Amino acid sequence: MKSYNTKEWFTFIFRFVKSDTSLQLVPVMIVIGIYSAIVGYVEIIYFGIDENHYLTNIPIMHGILGFVISLLLVFRTNTAYDRWWEARKLWGALVNNSRNFAIKLSAILKDENDRKFFRKFIPAYASILHKHLNNSETAQQLFDDVELELDLHKHKPNQVKQMMYHKISALYDSKKITGDHLIILNAELVAFTDICGACERIKNTPIPYSYSAFIKKFIFIYIMTLPFGYSLSLGYYTAPVVVFVFYVLASLELIAEEIEDPFGDDENDLPIKKISENIKRHVEELI
Repeated sequence: MKSYNTKEWFTFIFRFVKSDTSLQLVPVMIVIGIYSAIVGYVEIIYFGIDENHYLTNIPIMHGILGFVISLLLVFRTNTAYDRWWEARKLWGALVNNSRNFAIKLSAILKDENDRKFFRKFIPAYASILHKHLNNSETAQQLFDDVELELDLHKHKPNQVKQMMYHKISALYDSKKITGDHLIILNAELVAFTDICGACERIKNTPIPYSYSAFIKKFIFIYIMTLPFGYSLSLGYYTAPVVVFVFYVLASLELIAEEIEDPFGDDENDLPIKKISENIKRHVEELI
Protein backbone atom coordinates (compact mmCIF):
# COMPACT_ATOMS: atom_id res chain seq x y z
CA MET A 1 0.00 0.00 0.00
CA LYS A 2 1.33 3.42 -0.94
CA SER A 3 1.83 5.90 1.90
CA TYR A 4 0.98 9.51 1.14
CA ASN A 5 0.01 12.85 2.66
CA THR A 6 -3.69 13.54 2.04
CA LYS A 7 -3.09 17.31 2.20
CA GLU A 8 -0.66 17.50 -0.74
CA TRP A 9 -3.14 18.44 -3.46
CA PHE A 10 -0.65 19.45 -6.16
CA THR A 11 1.32 16.24 -5.63
CA PHE A 12 -1.78 14.24 -6.52
CA ILE A 13 -2.50 16.34 -9.59
CA PHE A 14 0.93 16.47 -11.23
CA ARG A 15 2.54 13.19 -10.11
CA PHE A 16 1.82 9.99 -12.02
CA VAL A 17 2.39 6.65 -10.33
CA LYS A 18 2.13 3.07 -11.52
CA SER A 19 -1.39 2.64 -10.10
CA ASP A 20 -2.70 5.83 -11.74
CA THR A 21 -5.62 4.90 -13.99
CA SER A 22 -4.67 7.53 -16.57
CA LEU A 23 -1.53 5.55 -17.43
CA GLN A 24 -3.53 2.37 -17.89
CA LEU A 25 -6.18 4.01 -20.05
CA VAL A 26 -3.98 6.09 -22.38
CA PRO A 27 -4.13 3.71 -25.39
CA VAL A 28 -7.92 3.37 -25.15
CA MET A 29 -8.33 7.12 -24.62
CA ILE A 30 -6.39 7.81 -27.82
CA VAL A 31 -8.58 5.40 -29.79
CA ILE A 32 -11.76 6.94 -28.39
CA GLY A 33 -10.50 10.44 -29.19
CA ILE A 34 -9.86 9.46 -32.81
CA TYR A 35 -13.24 7.72 -33.01
CA SER A 36 -15.04 10.82 -31.66
CA ALA A 37 -13.25 13.09 -34.14
CA ILE A 38 -14.20 10.80 -37.02
CA VAL A 39 -17.87 10.76 -35.95
CA GLY A 40 -17.83 14.55 -35.74
CA TYR A 41 -16.30 14.87 -39.20
CA VAL A 42 -18.79 12.44 -40.75
CA GLU A 43 -21.79 14.19 -39.21
CA ILE A 44 -20.81 17.81 -39.76
CA ILE A 45 -18.59 17.80 -42.85
CA TYR A 46 -19.50 14.67 -44.82
CA PHE A 47 -23.26 14.55 -44.26
CA GLY A 48 -23.65 18.25 -43.47
CA ILE A 49 -26.03 17.70 -40.56
CA ASP A 50 -26.98 20.97 -38.84
CA GLU A 51 -28.28 21.83 -35.36
CA ASN A 52 -31.92 21.46 -36.46
CA HIS A 53 -31.49 17.74 -37.10
CA TYR A 54 -33.25 15.25 -34.80
CA LEU A 55 -29.85 13.90 -33.68
CA THR A 56 -29.56 16.96 -31.46
CA ASN A 57 -32.03 15.25 -29.11
CA ILE A 58 -29.61 12.41 -28.36
CA PRO A 59 -27.98 14.30 -25.42
CA ILE A 60 -31.34 14.10 -23.63
CA MET A 61 -30.95 10.30 -23.60
CA HIS A 62 -27.37 10.60 -22.33
CA GLY A 63 -28.52 12.89 -19.55
CA ILE A 64 -30.97 10.26 -18.32
CA LEU A 65 -28.51 7.39 -18.73
CA GLY A 66 -25.78 9.43 -17.04
CA PHE A 67 -27.82 9.49 -13.84
CA VAL A 68 -28.36 5.73 -14.03
CA ILE A 69 -24.71 4.94 -14.68
CA SER A 70 -23.63 7.19 -11.82
CA LEU A 71 -25.84 5.22 -9.41
CA LEU A 72 -24.38 1.95 -10.67
CA LEU A 73 -20.80 3.17 -10.28
CA VAL A 74 -21.46 4.55 -6.79
CA PHE A 75 -22.83 1.18 -5.74
CA ARG A 76 -19.87 -0.55 -7.42
CA THR A 77 -17.22 1.54 -5.68
CA ASN A 78 -18.98 1.38 -2.31
CA THR A 79 -19.20 -2.41 -2.52
CA ALA A 80 -15.51 -2.67 -3.42
CA TYR A 81 -14.49 -0.32 -0.60
CA ASP A 82 -16.61 -2.27 1.88
CA ARG A 83 -14.61 -5.39 0.98
CA TRP A 84 -11.34 -3.48 1.38
CA TRP A 85 -12.35 -2.03 4.74
CA GLU A 86 -13.66 -5.34 6.06
CA ALA A 87 -10.33 -6.96 5.16
CA ARG A 88 -8.51 -4.19 7.04
CA LYS A 89 -10.66 -4.77 10.12
CA LEU A 90 -9.97 -8.50 9.96
CA TRP A 91 -6.23 -7.95 9.90
CA GLY A 92 -6.57 -5.47 12.74
CA ALA A 93 -8.39 -8.21 14.65
CA LEU A 94 -5.54 -10.61 13.84
CA VAL A 95 -3.05 -8.13 15.32
CA ASN A 96 -5.06 -7.84 18.54
CA ASN A 97 -5.65 -11.59 18.70
CA SER A 98 -1.93 -12.29 18.31
CA ARG A 99 -1.13 -9.78 21.05
CA ASN A 100 -3.71 -11.22 23.43
CA PHE A 101 -2.50 -14.76 22.76
CA ALA A 102 1.11 -13.71 23.39
CA ILE A 103 0.20 -11.85 26.60
CA LYS A 104 -1.63 -14.86 28.02
CA LEU A 105 1.17 -17.24 27.08
CA SER A 106 3.80 -14.95 28.59
CA ALA A 107 2.01 -15.19 31.95
CA ILE A 108 1.29 -18.93 31.75
CA LEU A 109 4.45 -20.45 30.28
CA LYS A 110 7.61 -20.74 32.36
CA ASP A 111 9.81 -22.93 30.15
CA GLU A 112 11.92 -20.92 27.70
CA ASN A 113 11.65 -23.58 24.99
CA ASP A 114 7.85 -23.37 25.13
CA ARG A 115 7.95 -19.58 24.98
CA LYS A 116 10.38 -19.72 22.07
CA PHE A 117 8.01 -22.01 20.15
CA PHE A 118 5.12 -19.55 20.28
CA ARG A 119 7.45 -16.61 19.75
CA LYS A 120 8.06 -18.07 16.30
CA PHE A 121 4.73 -19.66 15.42
CA ILE A 122 2.33 -16.82 16.25
CA PRO A 123 3.97 -14.43 13.72
CA ALA A 124 4.30 -17.38 11.36
CA TYR A 125 0.51 -17.65 11.14
CA ALA A 126 0.18 -14.04 9.94
CA SER A 127 2.96 -14.42 7.38
CA ILE A 128 1.63 -17.71 6.03
CA LEU A 129 -1.90 -16.30 5.85
CA HIS A 130 -0.57 -13.36 3.85
CA LYS A 131 1.05 -15.67 1.31
CA HIS A 132 -2.00 -17.93 1.30
CA LEU A 133 -4.30 -15.03 0.40
CA ASN A 134 -1.79 -13.65 -2.09
CA ASN A 135 -1.55 -17.01 -3.89
CA SER A 136 2.19 -17.16 -3.20
CA GLU A 137 3.51 -20.69 -3.33
CA THR A 138 5.87 -21.47 -0.49
CA ALA A 139 6.98 -24.81 0.86
CA GLN A 140 8.62 -23.44 3.96
CA GLN A 141 9.07 -20.25 5.95
CA LEU A 142 12.16 -19.38 7.96
CA PHE A 143 11.92 -17.50 11.25
CA ASP A 144 15.42 -17.17 12.68
CA ASP A 145 16.48 -20.78 13.26
CA VAL A 146 13.00 -22.32 13.16
CA GLU A 147 11.95 -24.00 9.92
CA LEU A 148 8.27 -24.53 9.16
CA GLU A 149 7.83 -27.28 6.62
CA LEU A 150 4.40 -27.02 5.04
CA ASP A 151 2.63 -29.26 2.57
CA LEU A 152 1.71 -27.17 -0.47
CA HIS A 153 -1.22 -29.45 -1.21
CA LYS A 154 -2.85 -28.71 2.13
CA HIS A 155 -4.29 -25.58 3.71
CA LYS A 156 -1.14 -23.80 4.91
CA PRO A 157 -2.62 -21.55 7.66
CA ASN A 158 -4.45 -24.57 9.08
CA GLN A 159 -1.15 -26.43 9.29
CA VAL A 160 0.42 -23.65 11.35
CA LYS A 161 -2.58 -23.50 13.69
CA GLN A 162 -2.56 -27.29 13.99
CA MET A 163 1.06 -27.16 15.17
CA MET A 164 0.18 -24.56 17.80
CA TYR A 165 -2.87 -26.53 18.95
CA HIS A 166 -0.82 -29.72 19.26
CA LYS A 167 1.72 -27.80 21.32
CA ILE A 168 -1.02 -26.51 23.63
CA SER A 169 -2.38 -30.03 24.02
CA ALA A 170 1.11 -31.33 24.81
CA LEU A 171 1.54 -28.66 27.46
CA TYR A 172 -1.75 -29.71 29.02
CA ASP A 173 -0.79 -33.39 28.96
CA SER A 174 2.53 -32.57 30.64
CA LYS A 175 0.69 -30.55 33.34
CA LYS A 176 2.42 -27.30 32.35
CA ILE A 177 -0.97 -25.66 31.87
CA THR A 178 -4.28 -26.32 33.61
CA GLY A 179 -7.73 -26.98 32.18
CA ASP A 180 -8.67 -23.36 32.81
CA HIS A 181 -5.62 -22.23 30.86
CA LEU A 182 -6.60 -24.56 28.02
CA ILE A 183 -10.06 -23.00 27.80
CA ILE A 184 -8.63 -19.47 27.80
CA LEU A 185 -6.05 -20.23 25.11
CA ASN A 186 -8.53 -22.16 22.98
CA ALA A 187 -10.63 -19.03 22.47
CA GLU A 188 -7.62 -17.25 20.93
CA LEU A 189 -6.83 -20.23 18.68
CA VAL A 190 -10.42 -20.33 17.41
CA ALA A 191 -10.18 -16.64 16.48
CA PHE A 192 -7.26 -17.39 14.12
CA THR A 193 -9.43 -19.69 12.01
CA ASP A 194 -12.40 -17.30 12.10
CA ILE A 195 -10.23 -14.50 10.71
CA CYS A 196 -8.72 -16.77 8.06
CA GLY A 197 -12.17 -17.94 6.95
CA ALA A 198 -13.48 -14.37 6.69
CA CYS A 199 -10.48 -13.32 4.60
CA GLU A 200 -10.97 -16.32 2.31
CA ARG A 201 -14.60 -15.34 1.87
CA ILE A 202 -13.53 -11.92 0.60
CA LYS A 203 -10.79 -13.42 -1.58
CA ASN A 204 -12.91 -16.16 -3.15
CA THR A 205 -16.20 -14.29 -3.62
CA PRO A 206 -15.76 -11.57 -6.24
CA ILE A 207 -18.57 -9.40 -7.51
CA PRO A 208 -20.99 -11.46 -9.67
CA TYR A 209 -19.82 -11.77 -13.27
CA SER A 210 -23.12 -10.63 -14.80
CA TYR A 211 -23.07 -7.41 -12.75
CA SER A 212 -19.47 -6.58 -13.62
CA ALA A 213 -20.02 -7.39 -17.30
CA PHE A 214 -23.17 -5.25 -17.42
CA ILE A 215 -21.38 -2.19 -16.06
CA LYS A 216 -18.55 -2.52 -18.60
CA LYS A 217 -21.00 -2.94 -21.49
CA PHE A 218 -23.07 0.00 -20.23
CA ILE A 219 -19.98 2.25 -20.10
CA PHE A 220 -18.89 1.12 -23.58
CA ILE A 221 -22.28 1.80 -25.20
CA TYR A 222 -22.64 5.12 -23.37
CA ILE A 223 -19.24 6.35 -24.55
CA MET A 224 -19.63 5.07 -28.12
CA THR A 225 -22.90 6.95 -28.59
CA LEU A 226 -21.81 10.23 -27.00
CA PRO A 227 -20.19 11.73 -30.14
CA PHE A 228 -23.34 11.29 -32.25
CA GLY A 229 -25.29 13.85 -30.23
CA TYR A 230 -22.63 16.23 -28.98
CA SER A 231 -20.74 16.64 -32.27
CA LEU A 232 -23.52 18.90 -33.57
CA SER A 233 -23.10 21.36 -30.70
CA LEU A 234 -19.43 20.96 -29.77
CA GLY A 235 -17.87 20.15 -33.11
CA TYR A 236 -14.38 18.70 -32.87
CA TYR A 237 -14.29 19.61 -29.18
CA THR A 238 -16.40 16.49 -28.75
CA ALA A 239 -13.23 14.37 -28.89
CA PRO A 240 -11.59 15.70 -25.67
CA VAL A 241 -14.97 15.84 -23.90
CA VAL A 242 -15.77 12.21 -24.69
CA VAL A 243 -12.24 11.14 -23.75
CA PHE A 244 -12.58 12.87 -20.38
CA VAL A 245 -15.99 11.30 -19.70
CA PHE A 246 -14.56 7.88 -20.56
CA TYR A 247 -11.57 8.51 -18.28
CA VAL A 248 -13.84 9.29 -15.32
CA LEU A 249 -16.19 6.34 -15.79
CA ALA A 250 -13.52 3.77 -16.65
CA SER A 251 -11.28 4.94 -13.79
CA LEU A 252 -14.02 4.35 -11.24
CA GLU A 253 -14.47 0.80 -12.56
CA LEU A 254 -10.71 0.13 -12.54
CA ILE A 255 -10.34 1.42 -8.98
CA ALA A 256 -13.23 -0.75 -7.83
CA GLU A 257 -11.68 -3.80 -9.51
CA GLU A 258 -8.36 -3.20 -7.76
CA ILE A 259 -9.57 -2.62 -4.21
CA GLU A 260 -12.17 -5.39 -4.20
CA ASP A 261 -9.24 -7.84 -3.89
CA PRO A 262 -7.22 -6.18 -1.09
CA PHE A 263 -4.74 -9.02 -0.50
CA GLY A 264 -2.43 -8.49 -3.49
CA ASP A 265 0.70 -6.40 -3.98
CA ASP A 266 -0.85 -3.42 -5.76
CA GLU A 267 -0.27 0.06 -4.37
CA ASN A 268 -3.89 0.32 -3.26
CA ASP A 269 -3.97 -3.07 -1.53
CA LEU A 270 -3.63 -3.55 2.21
CA PRO A 271 -0.12 -3.32 3.75
CA ILE A 272 -0.37 -6.92 4.94
CA LYS A 273 3.38 -7.52 4.87
CA LYS A 274 3.94 -4.56 7.17
CA ILE A 275 1.15 -5.72 9.48
CA SER A 276 2.74 -9.19 9.64
CA GLU A 277 6.09 -7.65 10.53
CA ASN A 278 4.43 -5.61 13.30
CA ILE A 279 2.83 -8.76 14.69
CA LYS A 280 6.25 -10.46 14.76
CA ARG A 281 7.82 -7.51 16.57
CA HIS A 282 5.02 -7.22 19.12
CA VAL A 283 4.95 -10.95 19.90
CA GLU A 284 8.73 -11.02 20.42
CA GLU A 285 8.37 -8.10 22.84
CA LEU A 286 5.60 -9.80 24.81
CA ILE A 287 6.92 -13.36 25.07
